[in-house]
Amino acid sequence: MRFRDTFTTATKSLGHARTRSALTMLGIVIGISSVIILMSVGQSTQDVIINQVQGIGSNLVFVIPGGSGNSKFSAPASSQGIVIKTLVAKDVRAISREPSIKAITGEVRGMASVVYGDNNVKTTYEAADADIFAMRDFATQKGYPFSKDDVSSYSHVAVIGYKLANTLFKTQNPIGKSIRIKNVSFRVVGVLEPKGLGPFGVDQDNLIILPVTVAQTQLAGITYYQNLLIEARHTYDTSFVKSRIVSVLRQQHGITDPNKDDFTVRTQADIVSMLGEITSILTIFLSAIAAISLIVGGIGIMNIMFVSVTERTREIGLRKALGATDDDIIQQFLFESTILTIIGGIIGIVLGAIIVILIWIGVNHLTDIQWSFAFPPSAIIVALIVSSASGIIFGLYPARQASKKSPIEALRYE
Repeated sequence: MRFRDTFTTATKSLGHARTRSALTMLGIVIGISSVIILMSVGQSTQDVIINQVQGIGSNLVFVIPGGSGNSKFSAPASSQGIVIKTLVAKDVRAISREPSIKAITGEVRGMASVVYGDNNVKTTYEAADADIFAMRDFATQKGYPFSKDDVSSYSHVAVIGYKLANTLFKTQNPIGKSIRIKNVSFRVVGVLEPKGLGPFGVDQDNLIILPVTVAQTQLAGITYYQNLLIEARHTYDTSFVKSRIVSVLRQQHGITDPNKDDFTVRTQADIVSMLGEITSILTIFLSAIAAISLIVGGIGIMNIMFVSVTERTREIGLRKALGATDDDIIQQFLFESTILTIIGGIIGIVLGAIIVILIWIGVNHLTDIQWSFAFPPSAIIVALIVSSASGIIFGLYPARQASKKSPIEALRYE
C-alpha cells in the first residue's frame, strides 16, 4: 500500500469518528501544553532570578558567616537561622588592605515598622557603609546618599525607596522629615530611584538604607556583621579575589583546616551558577511530572485503537482478502495513532504558547516582577518528539493485533 493511500485511508477513518478522535487527542493536548508551560515558566523564572542577582552590581563577592563545606549547594549555618558572630570590624579592615579589593562593607539587615505621623509601614532595612550606594548601583532621585562621615559619626540619617516615600509621605517632600524605626528617629536625606525587585524577591523600592554603625548599636544591638559585601577591582578576576579573601579570613580567624572554615565566600558567578542549576533541576522535575499526563494520553490512544480494531474487524478481513499484507495493516493503524498524537501535539504547543503569553502579560501588569518571555525551542522539539513517539509506541501493539487477524475469521466476525 502506497504512503499516500495509507495516509488518505487513515485520515478518512479518523474523520468518520471526529468526536472520539478529539477526545482521544485531549490527553496528548493537555500533556504537551503542560510540558510547554512548565519549561517556558521555568526558563523565565531562571532568567528573572539570574537578572536580579546580576543587577545588584558588578564584580561582587559575598562573605556569609558559617561554613558550608565543599558543596556549592550546602547552605551556611547563618542562612538557616543560626546566629554566628564571626564576621567583625577587624575582618573588614584586613580584607580592605588587599590590593584587589575596591570597596567593602559589613551589612546588617532586619524587618521593622517605619512610622511617620499616622502612617506605619513594616518593611526591610539594610544597614551598611556609604560605599553600598556605588556597589549596589543605588542612585537617588531626591536628596543625597549618606556619607562615610555620617557612618563614623553615628548620624541618624536614612535613604528610603521611592515606594516607601510615597506610602509614608504621600505628596509631601520626604527630605528632612523624621521617621521612627524601633522608636529611634532618623532624618530622611535621600529617596532612591526605582530599582525593582532585588535578589530573592526583596522589594528594593520599599527598602530603607541606614548607616551600619547606628543599626548595629541601636536597632540590632550587635557588634558583628550578618555578612560582608565586597567589590573587586575590574583588573582582577573574581576567582582570584575570592581566594585572597578566603586566605585573609583564615589567617584572621586562626583556621588551618579548610574543612573548619567559619565563613562562606561566594562570587556572583557562583550564585548565578547555583541558582541556574537549581531552577533547571526543578524545571526538569516538574516537566517530568507533567509528562505523566502524556503517558495517560498514550494509554487512552491505545485503548481507542483497540476499540477501533474490534469495530473494523470485517474491514481488516476484507483488506487482507484483497491482498493487503500484515505490514499494510500495521502501517494503517500506526498512521492513525501517529496522526492523532501529532495533531494533538501541535494543538498542545499552540495552547501552551497562548497560556505562556497570558502568564507573561499577567505577571508584568499585575506585579512588579520584570518577567521575561521565554519560549525555548527545546520545548517545541521535546513536544513534537514525545507526541510522535507516543503515537508509535502506544499504537504499535493494537496495530500488530490487527495484522494478526485471519481474513476468514475476520470476515465472519459479527
